[in-house]
Amino acid sequence: MSEAAVRLALPDWAAGPLDPPPAGAGDRERMAFAVALARRNVEAGTGGPFGAAVWAGDELLAVGVNVVLAQGASIAHAEVMALAGAQQRVGRPRLAEGPAGAGRPRVALVTSAQPCVMCFGAVLWAGVDELVIGARGEDVESLAGFDEGPLPAAWPAELAARGIAVRRDVEREAARAVLAAYAARGGPRY
Repeated sequence: MSEAAVRLALPDWAAGPLDPPPAGAGDRERMAFAVALARRNVEAGTGGPFGAAVWAGDELLAVGVNVVLAQGASIAHAEVMALAGAQQRVGRPRLAEGPAGAGRPRVALVTSAQPCVMCFGAVLWAGVDELVIGARGEDVESLAGFDEGPLPAAWPAELAARGIAVRRDVEREAARAVLAAYAARGGPRY
């Protein structure tokens, strides 16, 4: 017999006060927040070394961390958790409808590491305007040993062609440090 519902949850600590950056914060401050989420997830032993957050303009809509093992679900990556939380908050599957401006703030997904192939697909369909990335895919693979899957060779251009701005290497070294710390602790690679 199958369940009638699928339930995924973030760690209890993610519901507490998280101290996001203030209004007007830029990519570096928002990335520092996403990296802090990833670090806390590793230090608390609640999941993998990945953190993400979704903003609509200056408003933090949702956060996500990797909870694959805790939730027993391969889809429970930080980006998917943050996007799903934001979608539930706004009550629709596409976060941004129509062009930004004229009353609609830009929607940004800020993630501590380059999205894997699954999260790349989620970014395409979630309705974000911007993707801000810390560590690169090769960092994830070499430092933490994760297989990120076969992204298209020109994946940033694929997103740009769909109106999604991509900014990479934001606070890359800080994000790399979390990946290395996870590997040093012997964390599983799921």
